Amino acid sequence: MTKSPPIDDRNWSALTLGERIRQLEVEGYLVLPDLLNADEVHRLKECTARFQTKAVDYSVHQQYVPDVQFFGGAITELIAHPPTIRFLKELFGEPVVMMSYHYARSEPGHPGISLHADGQPYGSEIFGYEGSCPWLVRVLYYLDDLTADVSPFRVVPRSQLSMHPDGNPYLRYHSHPEEVMVTCRAGSAVLINHRVFHGNYPNTGTRSRELLALGYRPGWAGPIQEVENWDAAEVAKLSPEIQAVMGNRNQRVWDFQGTNKPANMKSEAPGMNPSRWERI
Repeated sequence: MTKSPPIDDRNWSALTLGERIRQLEVEGYLVLPDLLNADEVHRLKECTARFQTKAVDYSVHQQYVPDVQFFGGAITELIAHPPTIRFLKELFGEPVVMMSYHYARSEPGHPGISLHADGQPYGSEIFGYEGSCPWLVRVLYYLDDLTADVSPFRVVPRSQLSMHPDGNPYLRYHSHPEEVMVTCRAGSAVLINHRVFHGNYPNTGTRSRELLALGYRPGWAGPIQEVENWDAAEVAKLSPEIQAVMGNRNQRVWDFQGTNKPANMKSEAPGMNPSRWERI
């Protein structure tokens, strides 16, 4: 008989800022509880109820809509949701760059998503060259309660740190003996390091579970090859707050010809302080 996975349903609201950063950097996942109130969730669900979805290739019970960033209303407003962007700025510094925005619905009978990594350093058919970004965090906003029987999140903690061939991000797994189940309330978000192995469990319940998935990265950490940029005319119609995170998807900062002793080197770098995990 298959052993049931442990459920990580801790009091996520008790974590300090430093503990949240450590959780995401080291364990590979983090829950930010109650980011959306009931009215905000209701507004989003009114929008998603009108979506024309399509099924994934492995199940008619997993429906999705790609590229929802310009659908307007509450859907588009979510891009710059203040509490989320504040945390990402603490994690990444500035600027924060949004790379993707999709909708997914797991219906009763959904078989679950295999354990996989979204970060693939040479690109792939599934993730394109977005997956080649050195660092990216996926923000999964749940519009329904995430319970043990309705496609809860699954993750192999710390798997993004493995240098072993078993941790090759191009691999997929049916299951893993040390995977963890994560549950949370509607309006919460699960944030994942895009290199961590994750997925979701089957929907054996009697209702569907909706989510909105956005990908963000640090401004310096662009893809290795160009991806399609946002439609500039559409971005220009949006609020300044949204425009601020919908910058050039290809921007990156690197110095191929850097020297051993460049001019104007700094003697401090708070963003990589070992003590960053102690922040309150």
